[in-house]
Amino acid sequence: MKDIVIIGAGGFGREVAWLIEEINKVNTEWNLIGFVDDNEEIQGKEVNGYKVIGNIEWLKNQELFVVNAIGDPIIKKKIMVRIQESKNQFPVLVHPSVICSDRVSIGEGSIICAGNIITVDVTIGKHVIVNLDCTVGHDAVLEDYTTVLPSVNISGYVVAKECANIGTGSAIIQGVTVGENTIIGAGSIVVKDLPANCTAVGAPAKPIKFHVTQ
Repeated sequence: MKDIVIIGAGGFGREVAWLIEEINKVNTEWNLIGFVDDNEEIQGKEVNGYKVIGNIEWLKNQELFVVNAIGDPIIKKKIMVRIQESKNQFPVLVHPSVICSDRVSIGEGSIICAGNIITVDVTIGKHVIVNLDCTVGHDAVLEDYTTVLPSVNISGYVVAKECANIGTGSAIIQGVTVGENTIIGAGSIVVKDLPANCTAVGAPAKPIKFHVTQ
């Protein structure tokens, strides 16, 4: 078994721990040794039976398998930049229930949760999260650090640029591009391209504000 830690001991981190348990039921692969979190108040404590064993600075000096369970794409990216020179490795985690063709490329550190259907010629970048019960159509591209929240429908030829954050229950029609760092609100219907660095909501989705990223 390979030793693995989860960055982030919050709600999604606990879900990823469950995902790892589900993978091990099919093929005993991972020894989950605990969580890594910068919250000093939970250091050394247990979360759902797994200990918080250190913070990000501690992780820099380890040689472990690591998966990042921070949902916010921009924060997730900042954390990965902090540990990019470490000797850690970043496996892909795919729930056993996922339906996925052999013509799908998935980058390191990405997490594909239960109930997803990913069709053909799809490209998923590094450290992408596809949460529960989503569909990803043919030739779609989810660039690095994108987060897709539960029950999202992504049609063919969609491009989600780096750090896109696609809200629960939203849908994106065929051929649309979602700009870098853009947030799509829950339940939105995206029918045309969205610019970078905005929050878009509604049906059809329209930008309601723009934000500066650092």
